[in-house]
Amino acid sequence: MRNITGSREAIAASPYVVPEAIQAQCPDKWHEIFGNDRPLHIEIGMGKGKFIHTMAKEHPNINYVGIEKYSSVLLRAIQKMEAEELPNLKFLRMEAENITNVFGAGEVERIYLNFSDPWPKDRHAKRRLPSREFLARYDVILKEGGRLEFKTDNRGLFDFAVEELEPAGWKAEAVTYDLHSDEKMMRGNVMTEYEERFSAMGNPICKYVISR
Repeated sequence: MRNITGSREAIAASPYVVPEAIQAQCPDKWHEIFGNDRPLHIEIGMGKGKFIHTMAKEHPNINYVGIEKYSSVLLRAIQKMEAEELPNLKFLRMEAENITNVFGAGEVERIYLNFSDPWPKDRHAKRRLPSREFLARYDVILKEGGRLEFKTDNRGLFDFAVEELEPAGWKAEAVTYDLHSDEKMMRGNVMTEYEERFSAMGNPICKYVISR
């Protein structure tokens, strides 16, 4: 990722970002951070924030947290909030591996993974966000009856993700290998920047919705 001079300083000063210094205090406190008891949805690896900003705008009765590890990318999401502030959206700059350190057990109702890094080498499989290692982390923070939604244009990564469900103890509630041709699963679909680009190129988008 191209480094943008001053991005870390801008992130540290932003009122939309939960400071790294207090992230350890966040588990079971998100209702206090938002000032209400509304459901909590999170996106891990939110990129420039188009998806989660749109979701927060369309669903004001849900609280959203966008997670991104790259400062230069998170800065773009902050700029969207500066242009159109939403009270039900916060950001975290952090590594996804630490997710159970910032959300309490059963605190999250919905998790979104969109166009995640495929980590193509076999030795890096456990770093993939839909891997069984990450599914174990999601299992901790997801409330009973909660759902996880994953979208990608990478068929290899999607096949891997589907194969991980059974050994991880999860089940698929809906699966499609061509989202934009699936009328039912396209209802309410919000596209990410990557989704717009890849679908315009004719790449089919895969998606699943899973639960435990």
